[in-house]
Amino acid sequence: MKSQIKEVNSYVHAHGMPFKGKILMVASSPAVSKQTGWPIGFWAAELTHPLRVFQEAGFEVDLASTEGGEIEMDSFSNPTDASGYSAHDIISLGYLKSSGFIQMLKNTQKLTDVNANDYLAIFLVGGQGPMYTFRGNKDLEQLFVKFHQSEKPSAAVCHSTTLLLEAKTSDGELLVNGKTWTGFANAEEAYADEAVGQKIQPYWIEEEARKLPNTHFKVATPFSSYAIADGNLITGQQQNSGAAAAQLVVEQLENTP
Repeated sequence: MKSQIKEVNSYVHAHGMPFKGKILMVASSPAVSKQTGWPIGFWAAELTHPLRVFQEAGFEVDLASTEGGEIEMDSFSNPTDASGYSAHDIISLGYLKSSGFIQMLKNTQKLTDVNANDYLAIFLVGGQGPMYTFRGNKDLEQLFVKFHQSEKPSAAVCHSTTLLLEAKTSDGELLVNGKTWTGFANAEEAYADEAVGQKIQPYWIEEEARKLPNTHFKVATPFSSYAIADGNLITGQQQNSGAAAAQLVVEQLENTP
């Protein structure tokens, strides 16, 4: 008879143990949507869910933003928001009870002050803000490309993947040239627009990505957890994909000699 035994064992970082190294997370500074007039920023789960993965795996995390200083989450992503849209997000709710996390949000580094050599990997946090603060941001493009060309895990999730529509390598080619990657899907944009009764974003990432030659933009079932690693480029589809993308980062770091 085939054995019924299954064992699962994985590392969980305990308080006081030495860290394995540092990971840089980058979020949008506060902005205002030109489409809706809403104050916008980062999506809570796209910071907290990967953060939990990194911390439990034994990595220290620093948080930077496009302008530095205090950052704000998109209101619908806040589990305490009156809308109740993210009330199920217990992980974010837990982090909001942490004084250390609150201080992290209040004191982000400005991305231009970051020394990439201090970090093992980079992870871009999504939200509505990146659609205005990430795309065309040459400083962020250069930082992300530096990580990628140094063969460090380079990750982006949801709307932060807008950076990849224009980011170019040192030889002038799009970073996503010949790559398979993902980001917020057309079907998900349509769902969000219908839910609020208006067009939310100035453009759709999937729509723009499919105009690019020699790249493969791929999406899964709307709002499922879906992440892709193509070499050291790691992308996640939307807010439910952050932990999966972070786990791919951790796997690459742990398999690096």
